[in-house]
Amino acid sequence: MAFVLSLVYFIYFFTTAVLLLPVLAVLYPIDILLATKKKFLHHLTILWGFHFLRINPFWKCRFEGLENLTNGNNYVIVANHQSLVDIFILSGLRHHFRWVVKDSLMRVPIFGLIMKINGDVSIKRGDLKSVKEMMSDCKGWLNKNVSILIFPEGTRSEDGKICQFRDGPFRLSVDCDVPVLPVVIAGTRQVLAKHARVLNFAAEMTVRILPPVMPASFQESPVNMRRSVQAVMIEQLAQMTGDGGSGETMASRGRNSL
Repeated sequence: MAFVLSLVYFIYFFTTAVLLLPVLAVLYPIDILLATKKKFLHHLTILWGFHFLRINPFWKCRFEGLENLTNGNNYVIVANHQSLVDIFILSGLRHHFRWVVKDSLMRVPIFGLIMKINGDVSIKRGDLKSVKEMMSDCKGWLNKNVSILIFPEGTRSEDGKICQFRDGPFRLSVDCDVPVLPVVIAGTRQVLAKHARVLNFAAEMTVRILPPVMPASFQESPVNMRRSVQAVMIEQLAQMTGDGGSGETMASRGRNSL
């Protein structure tokens, strides 16, 4: 049954993506004329993205610390990465930002084109040229007062625990003098774990937004900033899950992990 429901859900995802694409195409020249920095396009896209979690009443999404996210301010938003579902739940932040994603997502039919229209930034892991281009693109958006959202682990966690962070997001923070906004996600791995193909249609997910961190607090050192932010996020995830940070919410214990 779960397999059939998952198949229906994925068909629905691509069907609505096909419908969204021409709408974005129509709005694209209007956005350029109004010089909104693709704000309308992004807002419509994240509404579309978040609705995938809202349509199932058995998926509970909770956001904590929204007062730490101020509209009009730009940040380097860093979030732990447990699942592909992270993209959908983070759309619920309702903030103007650009995703930084691996290049393979940009090659997904329809979905990748939507991300390109929105100006999202891709990176090819292990490719130095791609990393430099990503950093340049991100600096360009930050200098335009548009936030960047990046997963500093670089990939989804196998077990839900936070893996080693990379320096890139924190270098962006230092170079552009923009605060890092740590965001901790718990519970999405129970919906769709890495390598899983079948959705779990009953789960509780939490997004906790922590206070922004300024690079000046770390003497402009990306390494020190990275270490501090990672330690805080690990601690917060452990508090949220109650199991030392495995990424399994207390409410979802007892269910089979996908």
